[in-house]
Amino acid sequence: MRFIILTFLIVVLTLPSRSFAALDYGKQSLVGADFSGSDLKGATFYLTDLQDANLSGCELQNATLYGAKLKDTNLSNSNLREVTLDSAVLDGTDLSNTNLEDSFAYSTQFENVKIQGADFTNVFLPKDIIKKFCESATGTNPFTNRETRETLECDYI
Repeated sequence: MRFIILTFLIVVLTLPSRSFAALDYGKQSLVGADFSGSDLKGATFYLTDLQDANLSGCELQNATLYGAKLKDTNLSNSNLREVTLDSAVLDGTDLSNTNLEDSFAYSTQFENVKIQGADFTNVFLPKDIIKKFCESATGTNPFTNRETRETLECDYI
């Protein structure tokens, strides 16, 4: 019986996993990395270069992307709820259908960002960024069912 239990544990413990949760990727170069569909809850990407990375469909709640370089990074269909994006650089980043609810992104740089269907509920952004986003904001977030324009409060600018 011990042999069967031991064999079961060895097999279970050696199975490949797409869970990278609570890992520290701080100050690394992960250019072109593919994390698509991964569980990255609470992961740290402090000052990490994620240019051209694929983080689509990821669970990133409570992750830290402070100062991360996210040029041409795919974050579509991901959960970025309560994420720290402060001082991150988003240039050509795809945030389509992403939930950013309650995230911190005040001094984040946004250039050429795709925001169709993104949810910015309770995300404190500078007014110039909100105005810029409202010029092209469309869609409804598939997870929260909130309209992007509504979450940016475009009608109140």
